[in-house]
Amino acid sequence: MRLTTRGRYAVTALLDLALQTSQQESAVSLSDIAKRQSISISYLEQLFSKLRKRGLVTSIRGAAGGYHLAKPLNEIDVMSIISAVDESVDAMQCGGRGDCQSGTMCLTHDLWCALSNHVEQYLKNITLAQLLDMEHVQSVSDRQHLSFPKETSMKDINTITLSTSEANPA
Repeated sequence: MRLTTRGRYAVTALLDLALQTSQQESAVSLSDIAKRQSISISYLEQLFSKLRKRGLVTSIRGAAGGYHLAKPLNEIDVMSIISAVDESVDAMQCGGRGDCQSGTMCLTHDLWCALSNHVEQYLKNITLAQLLDMEHVQSVSDRQHLSFPKETSMKDINTITLSTSEANPA
């Protein structure tokens, strides 16, 4: 069984989105997620397109655009995220068809089938809400915020400009 970067990055990006959503009400930009998680923006765009089509995220266009989770944290499980990006946790070489050894079932087919089922069930039972409560998630998120602070938005620049001009009237 091999979970590719597509599945891992999708889970990581949605967990990051969940963390940011819990700390701010505005939409979260892919560029912010990309910086914090060291994932290319173009790759995130591909993943989020699939996640949006599966109803896991919603997008907002424009200067203040970005993404929000489309469902409550306790309704988004890890397996749904992995499936949304066309990934599986299948440990069987045959993909469950039973033709793994010269067109017939191999000796260990049932073992790999059972493992695949256990992994899938485990991931179905872990939600984003549960991931947020895991031991190291918040401390890692705090470290990432210190390393990659949020970009200054146009709203922030306007506020800074207004504050400066009020402080020094002509």
